[in-house]
Amino acid sequence: MSYVLAFLGFVALIILHEFGHFAVAKAVGMRVERFSLFMGPLLVKFRRGETEYGIGPFPLGGYVRITGMNPHEEIPPEVLPRAYYNQAVWKRIVVILAGPAMNLLIAFVIVWALVLSSSQAVPTTTVAQVGAHTAAANVLRPGDRVVSVDGVGGSESAIRNRIETHRCAGARVNGCLSATPANVVIRRNGHLVTLQIRPRYDATAQRPLLGISFGGKPANAAQAASITVSQLSSVTGQTVSTVARIFEPQERKQLHSIVYGYTATQESFATSTTQALWVLALISLSLAIINLFPFLPLDGGHVFWAVAEKLRGKRIPFEVMERAGVVGFVLILFIFVIGLTNDISTLSGPGIGLR
Repeated sequence: MSYVLAFLGFVALIILHEFGHFAVAKAVGMRVERFSLFMGPLLVKFRRGETEYGIGPFPLGGYVRITGMNPHEEIPPEVLPRAYYNQAVWKRIVVILAGPAMNLLIAFVIVWALVLSSSQAVPTTTVAQVGAHTAAANVLRPGDRVVSVDGVGGSESAIRNRIETHRCAGARVNGCLSATPANVVIRRNGHLVTLQIRPRYDATAQRPLLGISFGGKPANAAQAASITVSQLSSVTGQTVSTVARIFEPQERKQLHSIVYGYTATQESFATSTTQALWVLALISLSLAIINLFPFLPLDGGHVFWAVAEKLRGKRIPFEVMERAGVVGFVLILFIFVIGLTNDISTLSGPGIGLR
């Protein structure tokens, strides 16, 4: 069942991406000839109005064919005003951006809903757990609220940062006590209590710790939106950095293709629906980011040449775009091969050695 759910999740991402292009193209008056799920000649198809809908044999994405994307194609005179290349540049750009925008919206909605449904989304300074044999063992208790450390209060992160300033007197070895105790003010049973605790250095975390974990509380809609934006921004930065530094061996190992994405989604559905939705959100976000890279035939490539046309004041020769498209296709193929060999290595062994 998890395989079916993972497949349906991928199909939904493809359909919604292409629907973004389709809906906006229709809205601005362009003629959409075909809406296809998957690639290749259509195995199943039907026509509604001027658009043909179908399913291809190769599950490698989908496409929306808009009349006039190739300026050399023969177009009936009555359709010419609605052809892609006869539209204003801004119309072409919004149509192209609609696909990635849909993926971004999907990622946002999924993560926002997951954050909103969590009972621990917003960190607090209330102690949830005290580790055995830690600095805080037998001193702090679950339910204590940490008000300040060395006079520094406020957020959970500010308190953690202050604890990290307490260094070991000698070499940093696992379990060494800090040279000076931290003045910890807590609220317990409605009363303020001041304690002195010497943090212990944790070699795994590579920082001094009290040995406690803080709890959280549910987020409201605005807080959930803020957390979602922060998380998606972080993933976006990591993705762009990885692709931009693709020729560095360590970064190259981080790339994966749709094969690994599908497998990760299937395994997540087998374990947890929440985890599966999170993986789908990340994949949707990755599709948006990758599609915005300025290489044909990606959406970002079409936007790049539309902007170039606007700045130049006249059309870019189609032959130039064709040559750029070949370069872009080779680059995309290169990235796909690296991702695929990483998938093979991760899922079954050493792959084909593209490291």
